[in-house]
Amino acid sequence: MMVMWFRRVDIREIEKAKRAMPHYFEILSGREKPNFFYAKQVKVNFSKDDPLEELWKAHEEGMEKLKENDLSKNLEKSLLDLKALIADRIIEKCELCEIKCRVNRKESIGYCRVKDSLIASDFLHIGEEPELVPSYTIFFSGCNFRCVFCQNWDISQYRVGLRYSPEEMATKIAVAYAEGAKNVNFVGGEPTPNLPFILETLRYVKVPIPVVWNSNMYMSEITMKLLDGIVDVYLADFKWGNNEDALKYSKAPSYWEVVTRNFLLAKGHYKAEFLIRHLVMPNHLECCTKPILKWIAENIGKEVRVNVMFQYRPEYKAEKYSEIARSLNYDEMKRAVELVAEVGLKNAMVG
Repeated sequence: MMVMWFRRVDIREIEKAKRAMPHYFEILSGREKPNFFYAKQVKVNFSKDDPLEELWKAHEEGMEKLKENDLSKNLEKSLLDLKALIADRIIEKCELCEIKCRVNRKESIGYCRVKDSLIASDFLHIGEEPELVPSYTIFFSGCNFRCVFCQNWDISQYRVGLRYSPEEMATKIAVAYAEGAKNVNFVGGEPTPNLPFILETLRYVKVPIPVVWNSNMYMSEITMKLLDGIVDVYLADFKWGNNEDALKYSKAPSYWEVVTRNFLLAKGHYKAEFLIRHLVMPNHLECCTKPILKWIAENIGKEVRVNVMFQYRPEYKAEKYSEIARSLNYDEMKRAVELVAEVGLKNAMVG
C-alpha cells in the first residue's frame, strides 16, 4: 500500500517523461535519429597516425559541423570514427575517468579493473524506468568506484564476463532492437572505462536505437567531450551531497566538484537529455538527498526527469557501517517526498 502511495501508475510517469525527454521520444517515434547517427554523417579529415593534439583539433571542427547540421553521406571518415580513435589513444595512458590512473590499458588492468571490455550480462531489461522498458542493457564488469553497498559488486569489483568484438556487439544490439528494445543501455559496473569499445561498436550499429549512458558521472572532461554528440539520455547517478560521504563510502575524491561539473557539461551536449537517479540512503536525507535535489532544481531545471529511489538495501560490505546497515524507514521515505515538493521538481518519480 505504501509503495502505491509513493509511485504513480506508469501512464502518468510516461507523460512526465515525455515532457522532460522530448528528443528521446522523437527517436522512438521515428521522427528523429539517435545522436550517433548524426555523428556518422559529419565529415572530418584526419589520419590515424596524427598526434593527439591534431586529432582534438579535428574533433572540435567536427563538433561545430554537427551543431550546425553540416551533414554528408557516404563518408570516408566520420566524427564517430574520430571519437573512437581518440578514445583508443587515451587508454594508452588512461584518463577516461577522474581517477586518472594513467595506466596503459592496452597492456595492463587500470584502477577500474578494466583492460579489454568484458560483458558480464546483456538482456532486455524490464526493471528500469517505464519510459526505458524494454531496455537492451549491457552490463560491463569493472568500476572506478568502490561503493561499500554495491548491489552489483560481483561484477563491479571483479573481472568477469565474455569478450565480444565490436561487430558482434553491434549485431546483438540489432537483434535486441528487432525484439523491441527501446534503447541500448550501457551500464556496469561503469561504462566509462569501456568507452573505446562502445564507440567502436556504435560505428557498426545500423539500427536507429537511442543511446542511454547509465553512469556514476565521474568521467574526466575529455570523456565528456567524446560523449558529446553520442549520448541521447544520461541515465545519471547522483549519489552523494558532499565529498566526505563520497570518499567514505565510494572512495571517490572531489566527488561533488567532478559530478556537478559533468552534469553542467552534459546539459550543453548536443540534443542530450537527462534521467537522473538518486538512491536515498538511510541517515543521509539532510546531508545528501536535500542538497542534491536542490542543486538539480537550481542548475539543471525543475522540468528534468528525476527518479528518487527507495530501493536501497544493505549489500556487499554495508553491514560494517551501522548507519547504512538497514533499509529506509517510513519517516525517511516521507521526508524524501517532502524534499521533492520543496525544491519544485515537476517530473520526478518517487518510490
